[in-house]
Amino acid sequence: MLAAVAMSKQRELEFFLLQYVPNVLRQERVNIGLVMIESGELNQGFADARFTREWKRVRCMDPDVDVEMLEAMERDIRQQLTTVQDRGTLLSKIQESFSNLVELSPTMAYQAEDPQKEIEEMASVYLDVPRYPSQMLPSGRQRIVRRMEEAFQQAGVWELMTKKIAAEPYTRKGDPLKIDFGYRVGTRMKMFHAVSLAANIDQAITLAYRYPKVADGMSKGPDQLVAELTAVVDDDLRWEEADIDFAVTTLKENGVQVGTAAEMPLYAAEAKRDLRA
Repeated sequence: MLAAVAMSKQRELEFFLLQYVPNVLRQERVNIGLVMIESGELNQGFADARFTREWKRVRCMDPDVDVEMLEAMERDIRQQLTTVQDRGTLLSKIQESFSNLVELSPTMAYQAEDPQKEIEEMASVYLDVPRYPSQMLPSGRQRIVRRMEEAFQQAGVWELMTKKIAAEPYTRKGDPLKIDFGYRVGTRMKMFHAVSLAANIDQAITLAYRYPKVADGMSKGPDQLVAELTAVVDDDLRWEEADIDFAVTTLKENGVQVGTAAEMPLYAAEAKRDLRA
């Protein structure tokens, strides 16, 4: 009896890594995601992504990392994998949306019989991280957020504040930016977002360049809102240092006011007057 031997077909795959780069000058990076696609049009073959589920390694590099933004990026990329027709467009969309903090590795060719099995193995190689001590101090941004919360609570306006204001309705689908707090007075939308400059200025630059689109979208929306945003930064900064001055100037040039965490009671008192709480 002849035994028929089934020859498994090798499938042509490509994969690339998404690397978090909080400081381009230092060239420090950590792998946070992996995308694997089958050669050809995306909707004709395998296409999937894996992201890290452990952010401690990223936080060790950047204590002020916006994890919510990175998790939203994963959702956006997965959605794009189901709608984008070719690899070039996918790469362009990812770079356009997240180029400030995330870089793509060169695309690497790969052959495998079972892409699903391979992406799991690749994820374990590139995304699994060593265990770090579980106890960590809150980041600079987290400390500022807490100061903001305390000020609004003490002023009696906490329940009247809108939290995590999504930019997506005012920019475009998939925008992960969420502004920490805000409230509406007539047609004015006053907003506050914690930005730590203590470690690096990347948060400030990202906010500065993205905010004008948010403000423009609010003004063109059905309520024609006039946006006012205050970036709440660390106390005791060395304002004369070149990078701090650059960050603050860039924020102001793009329509963002700048205040410190120590000034939050004043902003909270103003909110109380505005809301007549």
